[in-house]
Amino acid sequence: MRYSYFFSFVLLSTTIFSCSKKDSEEIQPKLGTITQSVYASGVIKSEDQYTLFSTVSGVLQKKLVLVGQTISQGQSLFQIESDKAALNTENARLAYQLSQESSRYIQDKISDMETKVQMAKDKLTLDESVLKRNKNIKQYGGISEVDYEKIELAYKNSKSNYESALKQLSQLKLQLKNEQSRNNINLKINEKSQSDFTVKSAFSGELFDVLVKEGTLVTPQTPLAVIGKKNSFLLELDVDENDMILVELGQKILVTLDSYKGKVFDATVDKIYPIMDERSRTFKIEAHFDVLPTKLYPNLTAEANIIIQIKTNVLTIPKSFLIDNQFVLVDKDQKRKVKIGLNDYQNIEILEGLKAEETIYKPKK
Repeated sequence: MRYSYFFSFVLLSTTIFSCSKKDSEEIQPKLGTITQSVYASGVIKSEDQYTLFSTVSGVLQKKLVLVGQTISQGQSLFQIESDKAALNTENARLAYQLSQESSRYIQDKISDMETKVQMAKDKLTLDESVLKRNKNIKQYGGISEVDYEKIELAYKNSKSNYESALKQLSQLKLQLKNEQSRNNINLKINEKSQSDFTVKSAFSGELFDVLVKEGTLVTPQTPLAVIGKKNSFLLELDVDENDMILVELGQKILVTLDSYKGKVFDATVDKIYPIMDERSRTFKIEAHFDVLPTKLYPNLTAEANIIIQIKTNVLTIPKSFLIDNQFVLVDKDQKRKVKIGLNDYQNIEILEGLKAEETIYKPKK
């Protein structure tokens, strides 16, 4: 487990040993405060900070914004060369207009077919009525078998013609619908493709950096800009896999920044990413400052100690007086086994095996 160096001044102020020099050969354990913590390092990030990419390839024609500018959601930021896309859109628009002319022709055919369907339906109704009437007459021998069959055949033909007309009408309507939909969709696709050449912001915020120059060939893999919320920052920290099981939401953090020499800031753990980075063997966590420093910028480096546990009024000795993590010298050559508890960068808690008034000796290297 790793511990941050800047905790030593806190602990030394609460634990004073009986010696006057740091490298004394003998001491007596004293009661004091000891803090267990986990070291983490990382950077300052803006809230919702993200890197902007284009979805298309082309030459960057124009930057529409400046670094440091406040931007709104959906605002146009970059214009990429789109002559080919514009031509494709114009072709699609012309095809759509032609389809409208074709649709009117199909619509006329539909009107004609609807008339034919109605006529076929009327004919079927009439022939069905004649068939029913002659069916009754036939029972009494009032019509010959041949004449009856002719009437029956006329009814069947009328029914077939009506069904055929309905089918043709349905096909014409489907043709009209498909024709309109196909050309309308094609136009929308080309308009969307052309709009992709104008790169827009997904969120409102501040433009922190522009990463390309006008005239540069960009692809969907080319980062264009860095955007994030204005005046809203968080800590993005990496914690070693060996320490991660100790970290929990809500824990307090002491943070130092290279930009603020000698100052320590309070923060709180508020997000833990539950997957390890296989390359660095670390977990990412996020924290927010309890009180923001006066001025912050994205990507400032930070070092932090996540407070795991604080114990007061405990018996402590310097780590340099402990042998093999379990023994102390109660005489210059007599070892005694002790039980240890928490430890920080310099000191370690003694749970059993040693009393405050006893003298222990520093082992020789």
